[in-house]
Amino acid sequence: MPLPGRFLSSMICRVNGRMMLFDCGEGTQVSLRMLGWGFKQIDMICFTHFHGDHISGLPGLLLTMANAERTEPLMLFGPAGLAKIVGHLCVIAQDLPFKLEFHELNPRTPHIYNEDMLRMDALPLNHRAPCFAYSVALLRRGKFDPERARAQNIPLQLWGPLQRQNDADIVYENKRYTSDMVLGAPRKGLKLVFCTDTRPVAALPDFARDADLLICEGLYGDPEKQQKAAAHMHMTFREAAKIARKANARELWLTHFSPAVPDPWNYLSHATAIFPNSLTGKDRMTKTLKFEE
Repeated sequence: MPLPGRFLSSMICRVNGRMMLFDCGEGTQVSLRMLGWGFKQIDMICFTHFHGDHISGLPGLLLTMANAERTEPLMLFGPAGLAKIVGHLCVIAQDLPFKLEFHELNPRTPHIYNEDMLRMDALPLNHRAPCFAYSVALLRRGKFDPERARAQNIPLQLWGPLQRQNDADIVYENKRYTSDMVLGAPRKGLKLVFCTDTRPVAALPDFARDADLLICEGLYGDPEKQQKAAAHMHMTFREAAKIARKANARELWLTHFSPAVPDPWNYLSHATAIFPNSLTGKDRMTKTLKFEE
């Protein structure tokens, strides 16, 4: 439940001019307003699961988006039953001026969104309700090689389209040109993983492999609360840190603390002993991920 200065589960990701919201717990739109990022440009909302602390902020947020004169469709992702749950919640947010597009997740289909170089995957978790972790990957094309383009006599006017599209396939004057003729090997991209409300699952380290940032739940910091965390189908700081270490993540942010833990930073050493680059999350904590040169 929310505490003074600590709202409920939510994370927003901005990439290439678009915004993707993950979970929408109570207080989400308050933090968004404090950040000054606006509401109208949110393209999609992805729900890990349908417990109230992860979705109860949705009706108010939808009304705020309507008041911002949004008319573009809004994509919603979540476990089976998404349309029904949102329909019940929206009894108090009817007659929206934009369409809601529902995408219910299939545990057997990990790839849920792929547009240009932006890719999203989902992984089934182990909680008291159907629950998913999300991965957002921004892929990066190989470097353009003008010498290769000249050596193959590729017309100059095709250089731009072949460079901008990773899978370009162009027929020009009865000859076929593809992007792999002018691009080097793909460069390292960026990866963000959002995982909350679960026991450790065997597939999670691979799902979060080489993540630049792993945001992961840790209901309790005290190792003596291990049994209690397991009984509620959650994780401790130590368990989250072990996943980050196995995944070879760059950084771990712990989140989703029990209301009985108002001072999670006092337990951080239990995580850093396993995964040194661990931090306790806080409201409006932000980070800019940048490509390696």
